[in-house]
Amino acid sequence: MKDSRVKNIRIDLLSKKAYTLNNITFDYQLKNGNWVRQSRECYDRGDGAAILLYNKNKKTIILVKQFRMPTYVSGNGDGFLVEVCAGLLDNQDPIDCIIRETEEETGYRVSNVKKVYEAYSSPGVMTEKMHFFVGEYSSNMKVNDGGGLDSEHEDIEVLELTFKEAKAMLQNGSINDTRTIVLLQYALIQNIL
Repeated sequence: MKDSRVKNIRIDLLSKKAYTLNNITFDYQLKNGNWVRQSRECYDRGDGAAILLYNKNKKTIILVKQFRMPTYVSGNGDGFLVEVCAGLLDNQDPIDCIIRETEEETGYRVSNVKKVYEAYSSPGVMTEKMHFFVGEYSSNMKVNDGGGLDSEHEDIEVLELTFKEAKAMLQNGSINDTRTIVLLQYALIQNIL
C-alpha cells in the first residue's frame, strides 16, 4: 500500500457526524520527478454491497425506490431514485450484508447470491468500495413487505418490473443510479435480462 511517490501525509478531521470527512495533505511525486503538495477531502463511510434480484421464469427484477437528499439538492426533481437494493457493510461480510439488506428492503429472503464485481464508488472523494451481486428470487422467498427499517427511518417502495420495463427505463434515463446501471448492464451482457 505504501508508494514511494507519496510522503508527508497529514490527515485533518473535518467532520465525524454519521461518517468521517478528512482533509488529507500530502506530497506527491509526478512522473517527471517533481514533487508537488496536494490536498484532498476524503469521505469515509465504509464499504457497501448492492444486488440485482431477477426471476428468469417471470422475466422480472426487483428494484426499490427511495428519496435521496443529495440528488434532490443536485437537481433530481423530487429526489427519488429507482435503484437496486443496497446497503453499507457495517463491518459485516459482503454476502451476509447483502442477504440482510435484501430482506430488510425488499422482503425477499435470499440465500444464493453471486458476486460479480467489486469497485470503488467515487475514488476521487470516497473510500467506499462497492460489492456487486446478482441473485434469483421467487415468490416463495417473500417473507415480508420490505420497505426498510423503521428504526433507520427508511421509506422504501419495492418495485417488481419486467425485463422490458427495466430496459426501457435504462435507455430513457429513468434509472440513473450508477450501481443499478452497472448491474443492469451486467445482466444484459450475461443474457440474464
